[in-house]
Amino acid sequence: MTMKTDDPAFQLGKQVRYAMFGEEGVRGLDDSDDFMAPMQDYVTRYCFGENWGSDILSRKVRSMITVAILAGQSCPAQLRRHVRGAIANGCTKDELREVLRHAMVYVGIAHGTDSWAHAAAELQEMGAY
Repeated sequence: MTMKTDDPAFQLGKQVRYAMFGEEGVRGLDDSDDFMAPMQDYVTRYCFGENWGSDILSRKVRSMITVAILAGQSCPAQLRRHVRGAIANGCTKDELREVLRHAMVYVGIAHGTDSWAHAAAELQEMGAY
């Protein structure tokens, strides 16, 4: 399967991925082989094009929601990526800390503290700590 690169949702999704994650965020598209291409196509068109591309919620709000959800799912790599995206989308360190504090009440202390540590490490790596 090839990616539907001429699809407007794909083009928007690629733009959103680049805006949030820079060159690293779109590298997976160029590096996709025939096994990975369907996943990259779906993530780009549906997740970032149709979902993140909607203007009903701001990208900043979507970032805060995403960080909170990922904190509860114990997905450190995705959490770190979306902390980086949240900063690109206008979230501050203080807002991210508050999102994690709020999420910890609902996702549990273990998930919350792990997520907080991963978020802090990503913010430090970015020089945003």
